[in-house]
Amino acid sequence: MQKQIRAIYDADCIRVYQAYSPKIALPALKAGRFVLPFKMARMTWIKPSFNWMMYRCGFGAKAGQETVLGIDITREGFEWALANAALASHTAASTASREQWRAALASRPVRVQWDPERDWKLDVVSDVRAIQIGLSGEAVERYVNEWIRRIEDVTPIARCIGAAVTARQPKPESPADLERPYPAQAFAWLCE
Repeated sequence: MQKQIRAIYDADCIRVYQAYSPKIALPALKAGRFVLPFKMARMTWIKPSFNWMMYRCGFGAKAGQETVLGIDITREGFEWALANAALASHTAASTASREQWRAALASRPVRVQWDPERDWKLDVVSDVRAIQIGLSGEAVERYVNEWIRRIEDVTPIARCIGAAVTARQPKPESPADLERPYPAQAFAWLCE
């Protein structure tokens, strides 16, 4: 099974996705960062895979996830998150004991989980996993106050692709077309 971080990125930033209700997303778009009623005390999950985000939010059709945001964050922040992460579940292939994993899970502000990657029609891509990164505590504060460089409303793109799937039309252009492997050799342990 292939676990690889794929994303849109440049020398400074990496694009992640989140979907929220308009009451959270619209103030964030206006402010260029998350503001109330966004709750800093809750874990927030970021996803570099556009297709996986589409699966999670149903192309922006699921209640509470009607506005899909593309968020450009610093690579430095993204890599801080990976360096301060614990896997969300213990695996048989892990080099850490179950006790070591539990201790890491309790002490680190970031969770990483791998879910089946999706294609543009939201079908499972066999043997490929997409990363989700859960930020809590210090990680959320850094994300909101330091890492975010730009927030873009990508809901129109999400809905266009969803409409094409529903109508069985050819695949439109998608942000997923621009994703490429992220150089994360230092975080290979997350791919166990």
